[in-house]
Amino acid sequence: MNNSDTFNYLDEIAIIGMSGCFPGAKNIDEFWQNLRDGVESISFFTEEELVSSGVDIKELNQPNYVKAKAIIEDVDLFDAAFFEFSPKEAEITDPQHRLFLEQAWTALENAGYDSKTYPGQIGVYAGVGMDTYFLFNLYPNRQLLEESVGKFRTLIGNRGDFLPTLVSYKLNLKGPSVNVQTACSTSLVAVHFACQSLLNGESDIALAGGVLINMPHKAGYLYQEGSILSPDGHCRAFDAKAQGTLTGNGVGVVVLKLLKNAIADGDYIHAVIKSSAINNDGSFKVGYTAPSVDGQAKVIAEALSISGINPETISYIETHGTGTNLGDPIEIAALTKCFRASTQKKNFCAIGSVKTNIGHLDAAAGIAGLIKTVLALKHKQIPPSLHFEQPNPQIDFANSPFYVNAQLSDWKTNSIPRRAGVSSFGIGGTNAHVILEEAPLQVKSCRDAINRVCTKVKSEYLLLCLSAKTATALETAITNLAKYFQQNPDLNLADVAYTLSVGRRAFAYRRFIVAKNIEDAIQDLIIKEPQDFTHCQELDNNSVVFMFPGQGSQYVNMGRELYKTEQIFQEQIDYCAEFLKPHLGLDLRTLLYPQDEYQEVATQQLQQTSITQPALFVVEYALAKLWMDWGVRPSAMIGHSIGEYVAACIAGVFSLEDALILVATRGRLMQQLPGGAMLAVPLSELELKPLLAENLCLAATNSPTNCVVSGTFKAINNLQNRLTEEGVEYRLLHTSHAFHSQMMDSILEPFQEQISKVNLNSPKIPIISNLTGTWITPTEATDPNYWVRHLRETVRFSEGISVLLQQPNQILLEVGPGRTLSSFARQHSNQITQQIIISSLRHPKIQSSDVSFLLDALGQLWLAGVSVKWSKFYAHKKHHRIPLPSYPFERQKYWIEATSKSVNKNHLQETENSTKPEFKNTNIPEIQLTDTPEYFDNYLAEIIAQQMEIMSQQLELLQSIKE
Repeated sequence: MNNSDTFNYLDEIAIIGMSGCFPGAKNIDEFWQNLRDGVESISFFTEEELVSSGVDIKELNQPNYVKAKAIIEDVDLFDAAFFEFSPKEAEITDPQHRLFLEQAWTALENAGYDSKTYPGQIGVYAGVGMDTYFLFNLYPNRQLLEESVGKFRTLIGNRGDFLPTLVSYKLNLKGPSVNVQTACSTSLVAVHFACQSLLNGESDIALAGGVLINMPHKAGYLYQEGSILSPDGHCRAFDAKAQGTLTGNGVGVVVLKLLKNAIADGDYIHAVIKSSAINNDGSFKVGYTAPSVDGQAKVIAEALSISGINPETISYIETHGTGTNLGDPIEIAALTKCFRASTQKKNFCAIGSVKTNIGHLDAAAGIAGLIKTVLALKHKQIPPSLHFEQPNPQIDFANSPFYVNAQLSDWKTNSIPRRAGVSSFGIGGTNAHVILEEAPLQVKSCRDAINRVCTKVKSEYLLLCLSAKTATALETAITNLAKYFQQNPDLNLADVAYTLSVGRRAFAYRRFIVAKNIEDAIQDLIIKEPQDFTHCQELDNNSVVFMFPGQGSQYVNMGRELYKTEQIFQEQIDYCAEFLKPHLGLDLRTLLYPQDEYQEVATQQLQQTSITQPALFVVEYALAKLWMDWGVRPSAMIGHSIGEYVAACIAGVFSLEDALILVATRGRLMQQLPGGAMLAVPLSELELKPLLAENLCLAATNSPTNCVVSGTFKAINNLQNRLTEEGVEYRLLHTSHAFHSQMMDSILEPFQEQISKVNLNSPKIPIISNLTGTWITPTEATDPNYWVRHLRETVRFSEGISVLLQQPNQILLEVGPGRTLSSFARQHSNQITQQIIISSLRHPKIQSSDVSFLLDALGQLWLAGVSVKWSKFYAHKKHHRIPLPSYPFERQKYWIEATSKSVNKNHLQETENSTKPEFKNTNIPEIQLTDTPEYFDNYLAEIIAQQMEIMSQQLELLQSIKE
């Protein structure tokens, strides 16, 4: 069933990320498992547990005390270091704020976005429950807190006003940041406001959600007849035995984006928000805290009207469903009133309530229901609403459009896409309703098509990057990803690589692998030794030096795979080859990448210097442009002979066209000369010079103990014999002429005529000169005679490398075929301890993929701290963001117990290593725990008044700290 035609792409919102922690579920996956399996995640406590939690024994012994609550584990834990909290800051910050901050990060990762690199505006709309941690844990310890961190810092760490702005500050989100407080409907109202922010253009991405962590966490409650709380700790929504609900704890966050943008950006779409609406009951109801049939019916009708869909097409409603005798009948009456305006069909729409599973989450209740419904849409199953046996006699289900879904059921559909409504109603009358629809089928179909294509490209290697703030977190992340691969073997690895690159923050501890399928990735993650791939990047000022090799490194098919797969590389090769056709009399591509039957002929031709020089230049130039397009830009460059022309062109000394003409002319003139030979000798210049007889020249100093001699065939042969006699090894180079020797003299004048026609410019990037072995000056670079001498005189590569290595924290990247220059650089053993040296195009003897080799080089650069422009890297590759394991927070206990004797004074008394604002001394009267709530409110207002130097009378609006 294709539902692409049912969407209004201008007005609808995609849910592209989700995260949450609920009773019995540490994450969204566990939440769905519990919902699907009909698990009631209510904790029933023993007397010992309750007493140890601080419950008064007198209260506990009362017959109406219910020993139940829906709790979440480890509310006292937090990854303070990750979010750059000092221990004392973490301890005085409400766990609701801390948990929401972690889940906001996780939700953004689930969506595949890094807020640091995302260029758009990200908004936050969220609400929080009552700050009971402040009331029960901090307030009794106020004297110590005031002495250590100050009253104002304590206040802003606990007031609900500061929840969204804390997230915006810690995650660097620059869109609207708005606190929402509408009691039980808070988080669904936050979703509505987030949608409006997107539709109004205020945000490009918006986070919405809510949180409730109630203190004391492990505690029950006193049941009172007629209240909303259940007498037995169970919530039986819509059942004849329904007597109320109970307090739950949890947090949920969704990430939202305009549907049209989500599709265009390749986002993973969990579901679509067709519409949302909010209103208030007003005064036409029994009382202020009572629900209203008219108010609820109108908000649902408004949402339906905005969506433009018929109620008959909605097959599930996630209700507010508190399980109260008053609320349940009113809610069904409101739904029926709304639906009956357009249909008389009966029992076609299932209903349920997540409160039967996890209790009432107050500020997080709406987001829990929304996430439950999105998961049901994704899995095409409607989870059971628990404890429903007989309908509430006040509800006429038989003649309504609804039925309670009491068992797990497949969510079947025909030609109509799966649609659902989600309701959330707040005490005080603020109502919210959201219409959902399953994700567009075309998005899934497109992703499946890409999967099929990718499985056919067996040679597609992919770079997977992982990082964390600590070594142990990195190891956990690696383990989690490997397990995820094992559990999901059909994942599109290209989408995985893309998401890890563009959708994750790059931290100090890093690891990468290069793999071409899930099986390889699992093996690399599990088997490889971590020390081979992990690197702690402590400095962020690493600079990259491009090294361009000279003749002798060329081979047929150098970079052939890159020519097929990398658009930038291919474009540069094509342009240069077309430009060179009239200058070479052939298409260089036929020699670089010949058909199989012409391999041998191409190899022979590529050894001729008239072809070698332009071929090397073109490949190295194209490779440099590819690196630069990916964000790897050189801070300096050095070339070896013809390689210096590539460096000069990249630096702007020559235009590309002038450089191509010069290189072609240089090669052609040299080709006309008599042949000669070149010999690599493992001796220093000082040791070698006495051996240089007539017709021999020092062509290059490559390292402190490696030089090259050029000369006639006879002279080189004589030198070989002498070296053999003295027991010195040597290597004859595969060159056609004796470059950088007296044999070049006859072409110096015609070459000068050619280069004098060229417009020469000062280099925009520093270059090491082959002639001087140090930084080239603007005068030298723009002097035609420099380039004439460059053709004839010794290549001072060793001296140049020595100058480069005087600068710390540099990365030497060989931009060309082979590893010759990398080898030369490593021979400077007295200077090379800090430098990283990387080759980027394989040596012909290395039997590996060009793509794999290049990706390995990119991974090494990333390990070293080089910032890669992943958007450019993936610019010509269509991939999708997908949900992957999120950051493994290393949570530790940061907690102030309810009694002062348990306070961690070491944390609270930190002053030297933590930033502490200077606050005025305030003269606030001591407050006892027996003081009234009104006096408590005035106490907080007085703190703010004295700190901000304003009158306490002006702070009346801030005195709503207690609901």
